[in-house]
Amino acid sequence: MTIAVKERSASNVIDVPDYIDRQPVGAFQIRLLLICAAVLFIDGFDTQAIGYVAPAVAHEWKLPRGALGPVFSAGLFGLMIGALVFGTIADRIGRKRIILFSTAAFGIGTLLTVLVQDATWLMALRFLTGLGLGGAMPNAVALTSEFSPHRRRATMVMAMFAGFSVGAALGGLLAAALIPAYGWRSVFLVGGLGPLLLLPVLLYALPESIRYLALLGGRDREVAALLRHIAPAMAISEDVRFVVQEPKLTGLPVAHLFAEHRAVTTLLLWVVFFMSLLDLYLLANWLPTVLNDLGVSVSVAAAIGAMLQVGGVAGTFTLGRFIDRFSFRALALTYLGAAVAIAAIGLTSHSILLVTVAIFVAGFCIVGGQIASNALTATYYPTAIRSTGVGWALGIGRVGSIVGPLIGGLMLAHQIGAQSLFAIAAVPALIAMAAAFLLVRAA
Repeated sequence: MTIAVKERSASNVIDVPDYIDRQPVGAFQIRLLLICAAVLFIDGFDTQAIGYVAPAVAHEWKLPRGALGPVFSAGLFGLMIGALVFGTIADRIGRKRIILFSTAAFGIGTLLTVLVQDATWLMALRFLTGLGLGGAMPNAVALTSEFSPHRRRATMVMAMFAGFSVGAALGGLLAAALIPAYGWRSVFLVGGLGPLLLLPVLLYALPESIRYLALLGGRDREVAALLRHIAPAMAISEDVRFVVQEPKLTGLPVAHLFAEHRAVTTLLLWVVFFMSLLDLYLLANWLPTVLNDLGVSVSVAAAIGAMLQVGGVAGTFTLGRFIDRFSFRALALTYLGAAVAIAAIGLTSHSILLVTVAIFVAGFCIVGGQIASNALTATYYPTAIRSTGVGWALGIGRVGSIVGPLIGGLMLAHQIGAQSLFAIAAVPALIAMAAAFLLVRAA
């Protein structure tokens, strides 16, 4: 039975966010979540691939310990620039275009990595690949958020973002299988073909943000078509107008991150992202190398290191409902757990079983906490600056992700032992915990 829309019938206006907030999560939103998760799946695979192949690359090119630190950081610097630039551009021209462009860019960059013969070219290509990787993530987060009802928004974004952790974990497991048989270049061959094969699906099936279209104005037919996908029983008259009850912001988008009492929250979010991503990428890039130095084979080290992302997947699905209910309080406790687990990695490195459990728990908390931070950030900012807000938080976080591998490389170069290394690595998680506690009052 067709149900006519009665909302604000006197003025023939439908408030799009309000309408979405009153709908259940349906098949259309689940399909969108899966498409965006597929983008982040390949994003996660390509982002983490360099950490898994690092021991094999260093062995083939006869590089000393820690020498690949600049290569790790070059890719992460590209991620930072991509997040800062393409997040802001997407608030001007739409989410879908940037996701398509970014996916093509990191697919081509990863595929070209197969051809490199020295660390200089590898560093250059990791930077260029990082630009695309950095542009895809904030826009996938924003797009999923803008189609989700408020009461389920954090859960939906976190479930979507689990694609990144699954892709990163599969990268480790696949690297463990591919490197002994086909060499480390085969990992980048798979990682480059994946996003290019996904492009036709994105072009056909990925919608533009409904809130972006409504806020833009003059796109009522497209908005109506999307609302019919969300609520198939909905009947819409020809003269209905769709609105988003948020102001159209003018000027430099990043300036609005500090306007209307958002400054303190913005800065605290940046601290959380910086410290969280510093820890995440220090662990993701150097865990296989540290484990290999402790006597574990390259393939087994890659498989154990992948437990960081496997734990992240578990944390994402477990923490989603708690984040929707308790917000930054749950986030602070998550980072406290991360600090304890990271320190435990160094204390349990004598046992493969115990260190695997410690890495899993660290991933549960640090990856789960980072994904929760993404979801909460997307929920906090209005539509007009959502991609900018998420993009700049991720961009600032990427500074931490650049610093993290460099710190790891320096500690390894100075022969710092495993226990001291992971005790130091627990400190950023404690700082993220403190900032999250402060966000309880500020947000």
